[in-house]
Amino acid sequence: MSRAYNFCAGPATLPETVLTQAREEMLDWRGSGMSVMEMSHRSDEFVEIAETAERDLRELAGVSDDYAVLFMQGGASSQFAAIPLNLLGEKGSADYVNTGIWSKKAIAEASRYAQVNVVASSAEQNFTTVPDPASWSINPDAAYLHYTPNETIGGVEFDFVPDSDKVPLVADLSSTILSRPLDVSRFGLIYAGAQKNIGPSGLVVVMVRKDLLGKARAETPTMMNYQVIADNGSMYNTPATYSWYLAGLVFKWLKEQGGVAAMGEINQRKASKLYDFIDGNDFYANPVVPRFRSWMNVPFTLADEALNGAFLEGAEARGLLNLKGHRSVGGMRASIYNAMPEAGVDALIDYMATFARERG
Repeated sequence: MSRAYNFCAGPATLPETVLTQAREEMLDWRGSGMSVMEMSHRSDEFVEIAETAERDLRELAGVSDDYAVLFMQGGASSQFAAIPLNLLGEKGSADYVNTGIWSKKAIAEASRYAQVNVVASSAEQNFTTVPDPASWSINPDAAYLHYTPNETIGGVEFDFVPDSDKVPLVADLSSTILSRPLDVSRFGLIYAGAQKNIGPSGLVVVMVRKDLLGKARAETPTMMNYQVIADNGSMYNTPATYSWYLAGLVFKWLKEQGGVAAMGEINQRKASKLYDFIDGNDFYANPVVPRFRSWMNVPFTLADEALNGAFLEGAEARGLLNLKGHRSVGGMRASIYNAMPEAGVDALIDYMATFARERG
């Protein structure tokens, strides 16, 4: 059976070698006689898996001992509530930048617990750009400044890390984590759902500066309290063990590829190829200001929307899957995360060229 090229935004494609190893270890992990799915999370075997995954992640991302690395459940969306509950402390307000649907969801959830100050928004530009930081109205007394470096649905990506001065910077890196080098020390907290660049769904990674721990409000659920999770090695209860294991295999795979610097070069090349093709003809278009186009999620439209169905049908016949755009924006979207091989992007471009010649 040949593998298709899966352009899904998440759960996304995983490295084939990772899936092969997981298959080989499915019934018997390293002579233990058990599948990882069957192991006690307190067992020596799984503790080894967990500790190795954390070490590899710290090495890949350059995470110092000043940060706690938490492997939590509930996906990134659960962090929309966990962040204000943990970081507000005695302060009543937090700053947010609104650049798309995921920013809006984070703002809506935080508004249940705090006074949210939207310091900047690109809503008037239909979320096709990033607001000029010179126009932001950051509150120096805010508990934190939250932004979404990459909007998975709209395909808008920051090409800079905001300067929040002394206000802790919080980032939803779900769709860009480990896709290129990043100075983690500039952030107070980073969180990322696993199902794009880390592994399967069911897991969210949180990197939080240790001086921000211990500030959770009294009403914070125990399972959302960062201090509790850190004190218990992310095992206050049974964690998402198999997702954690697979994430560890992905970290090993990333190291074998040369780490995040090497992945950054590959990802930039993949994205440039696709955008250059889109810009080089009249049949396809991308709505995002070029400077802020996402490397990971590439939305595009056809000159005639009536051809959308035929385009998707033809793509699927070629093994190019999940190219339909999000229902809120329409069109197409190709998500080209770390595990999408360059050959997959080449195959997509070849199909797009053929379709434009035949239908244009």
